[in-house]
Amino acid sequence: MSEWIAIGALGLVAVGIPLGMMAVSAILRPAVPEQGKRATYESGEVPTGTARVQFNIQYYMVALLFLVFDVETVLIFPWAVIYRSALSQGASLTAVLLPMLIFIGILVVGLVWAWRNGAVKWVKSPLASGRKTERNA
Repeated sequence: MSEWIAIGALGLVAVGIPLGMMAVSAILRPAVPEQGKRATYESGEVPTGTARVQFNIQYYMVALLFLVFDVETVLIFPWAVIYRSALSQGASLTAVLLPMLIFIGILVVGLVWAWRNGAVKWVKSPLASGRKTERNA
């Protein structure tokens, strides 16, 4: 039963400390109402235009490709660590190497597919090229 008392005490402390901090900060903080605090951005900048800005999907594509190949590195590293010890324990070269070659092959096929569909081709934004011509003029 004493374990449950310790868990309950820990729960009370975990809830009590943040609530206490919020109560103390609500009591001690200065209350200075300003119009700037109600603005969308408190930096003093007046927002212009809408908050919905369309930007290039290429950012997402590059991020997804990075994520896929980052995970690939995480999966290859443990295999590389146990490769030699698996061979020394009598596993055949094909049994050790074939699964990783299939895995890398699938990733290469995916990269070729993404490359052919233009996922890694960086496209210039019409808005950016319009700004560049305005500066040059």
